[in-house]
Amino acid sequence: MTRAKLAAFLARPAVSNVIIGVILINAIVLGLETVPPVMARFGPLLTALDSACLAVFVVELVLKMIAQGRRFWTQGWNLFDFVIVGIALVPNAGPFSVLRALRILRVLRIVSVFPRLRRVVEGFVTALPGMGSVFLLMGIIFYIAAVMATKLFGQAFPEWFGDLGSSAYSLFQIMTLESWSMGIVRPVMEVFPFAWAFFVPFIMVTTFAVVNLLVGLIVNSMQDAHAEESNAATDAYRDEVMDRLKAIEARLSDKPRS
Repeated sequence: MTRAKLAAFLARPAVSNVIIGVILINAIVLGLETVPPVMARFGPLLTALDSACLAVFVVELVLKMIAQGRRFWTQGWNLFDFVIVGIALVPNAGPFSVLRALRILRVLRIVSVFPRLRRVVEGFVTALPGMGSVFLLMGIIFYIAAVMATKLFGQAFPEWFGDLGSSAYSLFQIMTLESWSMGIVRPVMEVFPFAWAFFVPFIMVTTFAVVNLLVGLIVNSMQDAHAEESNAATDAYRDEVMDRLKAIEARLSDKPRS
Protein backbone atom coordinates (compact mmCIF):
# COMPACT_ATOMS: atom_id res chain seq x y z
CA MET A 1 0.00 0.00 0.00
CA THR A 2 1.39 3.39 -1.02
CA ARG A 3 1.65 6.34 1.35
CA ALA A 4 -1.17 8.13 -0.42
CA LYS A 5 -3.51 5.17 -0.11
CA LEU A 6 -2.52 4.67 3.53
CA ALA A 7 -3.15 8.36 4.29
CA ALA A 8 -6.55 8.13 2.54
CA PHE A 9 -7.38 5.05 4.59
CA LEU A 10 -6.51 6.78 7.87
CA ALA A 11 -8.57 9.80 6.86
CA ARG A 12 -11.74 7.76 6.39
CA PRO A 13 -14.57 8.64 8.80
CA ALA A 14 -14.96 4.97 9.70
CA VAL A 15 -11.34 4.79 10.89
CA SER A 16 -11.75 7.97 12.93
CA ASN A 17 -14.92 6.59 14.50
CA VAL A 18 -13.11 3.40 15.46
CA ILE A 19 -10.32 5.39 17.13
CA ILE A 20 -12.89 7.49 18.98
CA GLY A 21 -14.61 4.32 20.16
CA VAL A 22 -11.32 2.86 21.40
CA ILE A 23 -10.53 6.08 23.26
CA LEU A 24 -13.92 6.03 24.99
CA ILE A 25 -13.59 2.34 25.87
CA ASN A 26 -10.12 3.00 27.25
CA ALA A 27 -11.47 5.87 29.36
CA ILE A 28 -14.17 3.62 30.82
CA VAL A 29 -11.64 0.85 31.52
CA LEU A 30 -9.27 3.24 33.31
CA GLY A 31 -12.17 4.49 35.41
CA LEU A 32 -13.26 0.97 36.34
CA GLU A 33 -9.70 0.15 37.41
CA THR A 34 -10.11 2.60 40.28
CA VAL A 35 -13.02 0.58 41.74
CA PRO A 36 -11.60 -2.21 44.00
CA PRO A 37 -14.63 -4.56 43.79
CA VAL A 38 -14.62 -4.37 40.00
CA MET A 39 -10.87 -4.99 39.85
CA ALA A 40 -11.19 -7.94 42.21
CA ARG A 41 -13.70 -9.56 39.88
CA PHE A 42 -12.68 -8.39 36.41
CA GLY A 43 -9.07 -7.30 36.93
CA PRO A 44 -7.45 -9.52 34.26
CA LEU A 45 -10.12 -8.61 31.70
CA LEU A 46 -9.71 -4.87 32.29
CA THR A 47 -5.93 -5.17 32.08
CA ALA A 48 -6.24 -7.03 28.78
CA LEU A 49 -8.64 -4.39 27.39
CA ASP A 50 -6.27 -1.63 28.47
CA SER A 51 -3.36 -3.35 26.68
CA ALA A 52 -5.51 -3.88 23.58
CA CYS A 53 -6.46 -0.19 23.47
CA LEU A 54 -2.82 0.79 23.83
CA ALA A 55 -1.90 -1.58 20.99
CA VAL A 56 -4.50 0.08 18.73
CA PHE A 57 -3.05 3.52 19.54
CA VAL A 58 0.48 2.34 18.79
CA VAL A 59 -0.56 0.78 15.46
CA GLU A 60 -2.42 3.95 14.46
CA LEU A 61 0.60 6.09 15.36
CA VAL A 62 2.98 3.88 13.36
CA LEU A 63 0.67 3.95 10.34
CA LYS A 64 0.55 7.75 10.54
CA MET A 65 4.35 7.89 10.63
CA ILE A 66 4.55 5.69 7.54
CA ALA A 67 1.84 7.59 5.67
CA GLN A 68 3.07 11.11 6.45
CA GLY A 69 6.82 10.56 6.61
CA ARG A 70 8.70 13.64 7.75
CA ARG A 71 5.50 15.67 7.74
CA PHE A 72 4.40 13.69 10.79
CA TRP A 73 6.91 15.57 12.96
CA THR A 74 5.83 19.00 11.71
CA GLN A 75 2.25 18.74 12.94
CA GLY A 76 1.58 19.68 16.54
CA TRP A 77 -1.32 17.27 17.05
CA ASN A 78 0.81 14.34 15.87
CA LEU A 79 3.47 15.26 18.42
CA PHE A 80 0.75 15.51 21.05
CA ASP A 81 -0.46 11.98 20.25
CA PHE A 82 3.12 10.69 20.18
CA VAL A 83 3.85 12.04 23.68
CA ILE A 84 0.57 10.74 25.12
CA VAL A 85 1.09 7.25 23.73
CA GLY A 86 4.80 7.31 24.57
CA ILE A 87 4.05 7.97 28.25
CA ALA A 88 1.84 4.89 28.31
CA LEU A 89 4.72 2.77 26.98
CA VAL A 90 7.10 3.73 29.81
CA PRO A 91 7.58 0.79 32.22
CA ASN A 92 5.33 0.99 35.28
CA ALA A 93 7.85 -0.57 37.66
CA GLY A 94 10.39 0.96 40.01
CA PRO A 95 10.84 4.74 39.87
CA PHE A 96 8.46 4.94 36.91
CA SER A 97 5.49 3.48 38.80
CA VAL A 98 4.08 6.97 39.32
CA LEU A 99 3.63 7.22 35.55
CA ARG A 100 0.94 4.56 35.76
CA ALA A 101 -1.49 7.26 36.88
CA LEU A 102 -0.68 9.23 33.73
CA ARG A 103 -2.31 6.58 31.55
CA ILE A 104 -5.56 8.53 31.89
CA LEU A 105 -3.94 11.17 29.68
CA ARG A 106 -4.77 8.88 26.75
CA VAL A 107 -8.32 10.20 27.05
CA LEU A 108 -6.96 13.54 25.86
CA ARG A 109 -6.41 11.96 22.45
CA ILE A 110 -10.07 12.59 21.78
CA VAL A 111 -9.13 16.28 21.48
CA SER A 112 -6.92 15.53 18.48
CA VAL A 113 -9.67 13.49 16.81
CA PHE A 114 -12.54 15.99 17.03
CA PRO A 115 -11.96 19.14 14.91
CA ARG A 116 -14.20 21.24 17.13
CA LEU A 117 -12.24 20.30 20.24
CA ARG A 118 -9.02 21.07 18.41
CA ARG A 119 -10.41 24.49 17.56
CA VAL A 120 -11.15 25.15 21.23
CA VAL A 121 -7.61 24.16 22.28
CA GLU A 122 -6.04 26.15 19.44
CA GLY A 123 -8.07 29.19 20.47
CA PHE A 124 -6.94 28.76 24.06
CA VAL A 125 -3.28 28.44 23.04
CA THR A 126 -3.58 31.51 20.82
CA ALA A 127 -4.96 33.47 23.76
CA LEU A 128 -2.03 32.57 26.05
CA PRO A 129 0.16 35.62 25.20
CA GLY A 130 -2.67 38.01 25.99
CA MET A 131 -3.62 35.97 29.05
CA GLY A 132 -0.05 36.29 30.31
CA SER A 133 -0.46 40.07 30.51
CA VAL A 134 -3.77 39.67 32.33
CA PHE A 135 -2.24 37.16 34.77
CA LEU A 136 0.59 39.60 35.45
CA LEU A 137 -1.95 42.32 36.18
CA MET A 138 -3.88 39.98 38.46
CA GLY A 139 -0.65 39.01 40.23
CA ILE A 140 0.12 42.65 40.93
CA ILE A 141 -3.40 43.24 42.24
CA PHE A 142 -3.20 40.14 44.44
CA TYR A 143 0.18 41.14 45.85
CA ILE A 144 -1.02 44.63 46.74
CA ALA A 145 -4.26 43.32 48.23
CA ALA A 146 -2.48 40.55 50.18
CA VAL A 147 -0.05 43.01 51.75
CA MET A 148 -2.92 45.35 52.68
CA ALA A 149 -5.04 42.49 54.10
CA THR A 150 -2.12 41.21 56.19
CA LYS A 151 -1.51 44.68 57.62
CA LEU A 152 -5.19 45.36 58.26
CA PHE A 153 -6.56 42.01 59.47
CA GLY A 154 -3.55 39.83 60.25
CA GLN A 155 -3.51 40.25 64.04
CA ALA A 156 -7.22 39.61 64.51
CA PHE A 157 -7.50 36.78 61.95
CA PRO A 158 -4.10 35.05 61.67
CA GLU A 159 -5.62 31.89 60.17
CA TRP A 160 -6.83 33.86 57.15
CA PHE A 161 -4.50 36.86 56.95
CA GLY A 162 -1.60 36.02 59.27
CA ASP A 163 1.04 36.16 56.51
CA LEU A 164 1.35 36.97 52.83
CA GLY A 165 0.64 33.41 51.67
CA SER A 166 -2.43 32.98 53.87
CA SER A 167 -3.78 36.34 52.76
CA ALA A 168 -3.25 35.52 49.09
CA TYR A 169 -5.06 32.18 49.46
CA SER A 170 -7.95 33.77 51.36
CA LEU A 171 -8.25 36.48 48.72
CA PHE A 172 -8.26 33.81 46.01
CA GLN A 173 -11.15 32.10 47.81
CA ILE A 174 -12.95 35.43 47.99
CA MET A 175 -12.33 36.02 44.26
CA THR A 176 -13.97 32.68 43.44
CA LEU A 177 -16.97 33.72 45.60
CA GLU A 178 -16.75 30.44 47.51
CA SER A 179 -18.14 31.10 51.04
CA TRP A 180 -16.65 34.57 50.82
CA SER A 181 -19.41 36.44 52.63
CA MET A 182 -20.48 34.28 55.56
CA GLY A 183 -17.20 32.39 55.70
CA ILE A 184 -14.68 35.25 55.73
CA VAL A 185 -15.93 38.79 55.14
CA ARG A 186 -18.79 38.95 57.67
CA PRO A 187 -16.66 37.54 60.53
CA VAL A 188 -14.02 40.14 59.65
CA MET A 189 -16.65 42.88 59.57
CA GLU A 190 -17.72 41.99 63.11
CA VAL A 191 -14.30 43.20 64.25
CA PHE A 192 -13.66 45.75 61.48
CA PRO A 193 -17.05 47.21 60.45
CA PHE A 194 -15.61 49.05 57.45
CA ALA A 195 -13.82 46.00 56.03
CA TRP A 196 -16.38 45.93 53.22
CA ALA A 197 -14.62 48.99 51.77
CA PHE A 198 -11.64 46.72 51.09
CA PHE A 199 -13.33 43.48 50.04
CA VAL A 200 -16.08 44.82 47.76
CA PRO A 201 -13.71 46.77 45.45
CA PHE A 202 -11.37 43.77 45.41
CA ILE A 203 -14.21 41.52 44.22
CA MET A 204 -15.37 44.07 41.67
CA VAL A 205 -11.88 44.37 40.17
CA THR A 206 -10.83 40.72 40.19
CA THR A 207 -14.03 38.67 39.83
CA PHE A 208 -16.05 40.91 37.55
CA ALA A 209 -13.35 42.77 35.61
CA VAL A 210 -10.12 40.81 35.29
CA VAL A 211 -11.70 37.34 35.07
CA ASN A 212 -14.17 38.50 32.43
CA LEU A 213 -11.26 40.03 30.55
CA LEU A 214 -9.69 36.56 30.44
CA VAL A 215 -12.93 35.08 29.15
CA GLY A 216 -13.14 37.77 26.48
CA LEU A 217 -9.59 37.04 25.31
CA ILE A 218 -10.29 33.32 25.01
CA VAL A 219 -13.58 33.87 23.14
CA ASN A 220 -11.92 36.33 20.76
CA SER A 221 -9.07 33.89 20.06
CA MET A 222 -11.54 31.06 19.36
CA GLN A 223 -13.45 33.27 16.95
CA ASP A 224 -10.20 34.13 15.15
CA ALA A 225 -9.26 30.44 14.95
CA HIS A 226 -12.70 29.59 13.55
CA ALA A 227 -12.43 32.43 11.00
CA GLU A 228 -9.01 31.21 9.86
CA GLU A 229 -10.32 27.66 9.48
CA SER A 230 -13.34 28.90 7.50
CA ASN A 231 -11.11 31.02 5.26
CA ALA A 232 -8.81 28.07 4.64
CA ALA A 233 -11.78 25.88 3.71
CA THR A 234 -13.11 28.59 1.40
CA ASP A 235 -9.74 29.00 -0.30
CA ALA A 236 -9.43 25.24 -0.78
CA TYR A 237 -12.92 25.07 -2.30
CA ARG A 238 -12.18 28.03 -4.60
CA ASP A 239 -8.96 26.41 -5.77
CA GLU A 240 -10.82 23.17 -6.47
CA VAL A 241 -13.46 25.00 -8.49
CA MET A 242 -10.82 26.88 -10.47
CA ASP A 243 -8.99 23.64 -11.25
CA ARG A 244 -12.23 22.09 -12.51
CA LEU A 245 -12.96 25.15 -14.68
CA LYS A 246 -9.47 25.03 -16.14
CA ALA A 247 -9.90 21.34 -16.91
CA ILE A 248 -13.23 22.03 -18.64
CA GLU A 249 -11.70 24.92 -20.58
CA ALA A 250 -8.80 22.71 -21.66
CA ARG A 251 -11.19 20.01 -22.87
CA LEU A 252 -13.26 22.56 -24.83
CA SER A 253 -10.19 24.06 -26.44
CA ASP A 254 -8.90 20.61 -27.47
CA LYS A 255 -12.26 19.58 -28.94
CA PRO A 256 -12.10 19.74 -32.76
CA ARG A 257 -14.37 22.30 -34.34
CA SER A 258 -16.85 21.14 -36.97
